[in-house]
Amino acid sequence: MTERATAAAIDELRATVCALHAELPRNGLVTWTSGNISGRVPDEASMVIKPSGITFDDLRPEHMVLCDLDGRVVDGTLKPSSDTLTHAAIYRGLPHVGGVVHTHSPYATAWAAVGREIPCILTAMADEFGGPVPLGDFAPIGNDEIGREVVRVLRDHRSPAVLMAHHGVFTVGATPRDALKAAVMVEDVARTTFLAAQLGEIRPLPDDVIDGLHTRYRQEYGQ
Repeated sequence: MTERATAAAIDELRATVCALHAELPRNGLVTWTSGNISGRVPDEASMVIKPSGITFDDLRPEHMVLCDLDGRVVDGTLKPSSDTLTHAAIYRGLPHVGGVVHTHSPYATAWAAVGREIPCILTAMADEFGGPVPLGDFAPIGNDEIGREVVRVLRDHRSPAVLMAHHGVFTVGATPRDALKAAVMVEDVARTTFLAAQLGEIRPLPDDVIDGLHTRYRQEYGQ
């Protein structure tokens, strides 16, 4: 990619990532300034990520910080998200990922708080996640350990979402928008599964049913 094309791609990604952040509070996934979205710059070892501590209403495309995949700032006047090293580790470990979202959405985080994966009891879960939403081990904040744990869990898993024990939710996708969709969907199924558990025993779908639903969804859904 030429230098001019790379600059244009970064500007476009900054605008996209900024706009997608508005969907986090709109869908009830964040409180105050918690939560963040990043996007990998196409064909480059860099990413665009939310700045730290800026309210969602105040975010502008020019605020998005360009970092390399070791988390170092390449371009931007603001300090990047405190989760930058986590996002960078995910991009390094999962080359197919083009977008990462982190939230503390309440129902999904409740499952993480008690150390339980979300069992696959719904056809919508089979479609979107290909099975249960897995649980990652607890990892401390402040370095890349969370990111490495996300990679460990998702590397061989069909789910685009992982619950990090005692922390929150990370989702991935081919694009930032895909990762955002996964974040919205995981909170939706976390809520429904929690409510179902209040009514009685929750019974996971059989593996062969999950496989069939997931394959159908991937091959036939949409235009």
